Amino acid sequence: METLDKIKQQISENAILVYMKGSPKLPSCGFSAQAAQALMNCGEPFAYVDILQNPDIRSELPKYANWPTFPQLWIEGELIGGCDIILEMFQKGELQELIKETAAKNKPEADSAASE
Repeated sequence: METLDKIKQQISENAILVYMKGSPKLPSCGFSAQAAQALMNCGEPFAYVDILQNPDIRSELPKYANWPTFPQLWIEGELIGGCDIILEMFQKGELQELIKETAAKNKPEADSAASE
């Protein structure tokens, strides 16, 4: 699979996705650590891609996203931003709201079937 196709697939299949250096539990850079911590504090699961393990994505994603740095937070197919934007949104309470709404919208259908 071409790198660009892989990126598009990851973004479309994961409602909340962060491209970062390392993993949320073992980040490899301070900015990724701060971004992951803010996301974890929102209390909803999210996907991540370790760009250090994926050099092809590391080189292609900035061009695709038109965003030069990592981490990058993508929600429902849209680039939200990097560390500064994530932290600013978290401090204002906007990130928690966005993450909770997105997680609720993207829960497996089995949960909502009983209420119909």
